[in-house]
Amino acid sequence: MGKSANGTGIGVAADLTAGDLVDAVRKGWRDFLARPQYGFFFASFYVLVGAGLYYLLMVRGETRWLIAAVAGFPLFAPFAAVGLYEVSRRLERDLPTSWGTILGALRGRGDEQLLLMGGIIFVGFSFWVIIAHTIFAIFASAAGLGEGMAFLTSQMGLTMLAVGGAVGAVIAFVFYAITLMSLPMLVDRDVDFITAIITSFKTLSANFGVLLLWALVIALALFAAILPFFLGLFVVLPVLGHATWHLYRRAVS
Repeated sequence: MGKSANGTGIGVAADLTAGDLVDAVRKGWRDFLARPQYGFFFASFYVLVGAGLYYLLMVRGETRWLIAAVAGFPLFAPFAAVGLYEVSRRLERDLPTSWGTILGALRGRGDEQLLLMGGIIFVGFSFWVIIAHTIFAIFASAAGLGEGMAFLTSQMGLTMLAVGGAVGAVIAFVFYAITLMSLPMLVDRDVDFITAIITSFKTLSANFGVLLLWALVIALALFAAILPFFLGLFVVLPVLGHATWHLYRRAVS
């Protein structure tokens, strides 16, 4: 594995390829089949919350805040996968798995570093909701069509969705860069969250093309999984979570 120093004493690969992504997905699928109960458990929260947001948006017509919430919902996907990282870590090392050990991983290694990362993600989500709400309010006011579905399907509404989508994509990519390697690293090692974030950025910088492709794969897979009323997330979210663990293991030494 080609390595480059990242300034923290931790080596990161500089030679990731598309083949590594395929291998990570293959191993992620294997881990999911080995312990599907954990994948279904963690995905169920995502599915239930997503279905609730969809109901409020499409049935109740609560658009102003809920569009931002629905669009920013995937920001929590990496943190939801922490338990899956622990499953893969234990399978990799032939350690026993139990609900106690897997759920215990959500607390981190007793040093609150994972909780701090969760706080960062929550702050980022709140920041996105405020920005998206502002964009929505500006376009809705300019259109003069209120805030319902009539506005969303108008030309102004479609423009608003395009602008919001572009801004959201930038914010999502920043959080992708922050969490891609840092969250599995905090599950795996006794490091502080700053070191983990630096490692994540360094890995992305050293393998930008391949990891940009991985971000696209994640986005498309999650979008496809959401379409059948979020039910596809029961499989896609666990497989992506396990796959990200194996990509981390390939990239960080």
